Amino acid sequence: MAEHGSIEYVTAEGNDYAEHARTFALFTQLTKYGAITVAVILVLMWIFLL
Repeated sequence: MAEHGSIEYVTAEGNDYAEHARTFALFTQLTKYGAITVAVILVLMWIFLL
């Protein structure tokens, strides 16, 4: 059987760490602002619909 115990990211083809970091930062930013938006909508619904 093949040994897959270690992954070497440095030698992987097409591994662009700068692009990965930028994508992760965008993902976390969108998640944060999405959660804040949902919370604001829920608070507004609580105020105006009850």
